[in-house]
Parts: sequence; structure tokens; C-alpha cells
Amino acid sequence: MPVIEALKNRRAIRNYTTQPVEQEKIKKILQAATYAPNDRMREPWHFYVIQGEAMKRYEEMANAYLQERFPTKPNLVESSLKVVQTTPVAIVVTADMVEDDADATEDNVFAVCSAIMSMWLAAEELGLGFVWRTRGVGLVHDARMHAFIGANESQKVVGTIFIGYPEEQELKDKKRTPFEEKTTWL
Repeated sequence: MPVIEALKNRRAIRNYTTQPVEQEKIKKILQAATYAPNDRMREPWHFYVIQGEAMKRYEEMANAYLQERFPTKPNLVESSLKVVQTTPVAIVVTADMVEDDADATEDNVFAVCSAIMSMWLAAEELGLGFVWRTRGVGLVHDARMHAFIGANESQKVVGTIFIGYPEEQELKDKKRTPFEEKTTWL
């Protein structure tokens, strides 16, 4: 599929079948991430692959987080946990922080975002559903995630990726603002 068509058709998929994702496909997705542009070839990413028993522990952690954050919204907690409960594999992606260099650290986060987008396109090509979570069950802003994956203090969690074989669903056209309304020609 041509790249522009793949970008146009890309969707966040949150509902998966129980079919496990083959390790070879996971490796292809991780390899695609490493082709992302990155400043000074720092390759500032690290990938934490969560499967099996680790997914059950992740679910417990996410449940505790959501119960604390949304104590009066049980439906939100339940619907948010569904992706964790049905996803066969999650990948937490971190960016290296550069001590005493906020600009380099920010460049590293940009590179990791690009790596995640590369992963998304690779997953699409491999017939897999993909969603990039930051808030909520992504636990990007919660210290428990950092401890759970064993990241060191010089790593910033950028996203939690959920990957699986998508359940059949009707994909609707995405409403996008025309680029002309978001572009200034100088």
C-alpha cells in the first residue's frame, strides 16, 4: 500500500481477537522503529515488550491507577481496561533524557514519536491493529509504569502501544481539517 494511502487509512484499533501476535511480527515492528530519524544517530529509544503474565500484572496496575483517578466513573474504568484485557502484546517505549541538555532530550522524544509512527505503519502492513496510548491506561504520566518496566531515571516513558489482531469493525472515514486551514505559506 502506498504510504499516503496507509496514512489516510490508519486507525487507532482498541478491540482485538484473542489470537496471539507472532514473535516474528513483533520483531518486524521493532525493527521498523529503528529506521526512524533521530538527531545525531543517538537512537534514543528503548522498547519494553509486555506479554503473558506481565500483561496480567499490567492490568492490575492499570486497574489500580484508573480506580484512583476515576473513583466515580466505573464505566470509564471498565471501558478503559478492555484494551488491556484483550491485547495480546503491549510495548512501552521510552526516550533517553540527556543530562543538562533539555533541547537534546526534547529531540529524543521527537525521535521516539517518529519511531512509534513507524511501528504503527509496520503493524498496519502486517495486518495488526495498533493504538498508541499516553494518558489513562497508557500510564505514561504515572511513576508506577516507570517502576513496572524497570526503566532507569534517564528514560522518559513516551507511549504505551497495544497491538493485536483487530476484531471486525466498521471503519468510518476520519474527519480531518483540510491542510489549507492549518497552513501558512511564507
